[in-house]
Amino acid sequence: MYLEKLFNLKGKVAAIIGAGGHLCSEMAKSFARAGSKVAIIDLRLHKAQDVEQEINEEGFNDTISLTLDVSVKEDHHKVLNEIINKFETLDILVNGAGINGSTPFLDIEEKEWDNIMNSQIKGTFYGCQVFGEYMLKNKKGSIINISSASAGPPLSKAFTYSAAKAGIKNLTQNLGREWGTKGVRVNAIRPGFFPTDWNLKNFIDDDRKKAILGHTPMNRFGTTNELTGAILWLASDASSFVTGAEITVDGGYSCMTI
Repeated sequence: MYLEKLFNLKGKVAAIIGAGGHLCSEMAKSFARAGSKVAIIDLRLHKAQDVEQEINEEGFNDTISLTLDVSVKEDHHKVLNEIINKFETLDILVNGAGINGSTPFLDIEEKEWDNIMNSQIKGTFYGCQVFGEYMLKNKKGSIINISSASAGPPLSKAFTYSAAKAGIKNLTQNLGREWGTKGVRVNAIRPGFFPTDWNLKNFIDDDRKKAILGHTPMNRFGTTNELTGAILWLASDASSFVTGAEITVDGGYSCMTI
């Protein structure tokens, strides 16, 4: 009963942007399992609908699937209005959209740079600005951004992505300071290595895998459900005195030197 009260998310409304993806799809499911109403948002509507179907099959039906291009500010307004029309309020936002690229630095073209930056830092900026303004009017809310182990020091082979994640970390800290007395908390999680099939194909060959695991005290990759505790904690009143923070979930990767 004590823990249920401390971490209670029943009836809360959570919007998960990027919910069709590897990590955020599990986050969307976690909020539903915790009793929240969930807006499952992705650029690819069919991906969001697939996740919604999986959630509904578990018996959780307070859901809606929406499409959003995070680089378009008006899309954020449109999605926010749809959420309010459906659920009447919004309590939690996860800014989880974003793409990566493995192009060598001197070969990165402007289009690739812009696409990654738009999906990462620009999308997070718009999410915080549009959804955050609504939360500020209500004087309550929790925004969770997605930083990365590459936010600093940066990882090799992920030049644009690393720069974008550093920006997201800085934006999170800025808003934590800016909105500290206004009822809206802004934090970030800093995942270590939770590889997708794309990561394994484009980033992680056998040598790189050996290097990563050799730098990770737990000597393994993370699984998507291992972000759940941090996400639900940051969304709940259990973290009521936490803002502007970057919560590391990386198997010890960031604490290693030699």
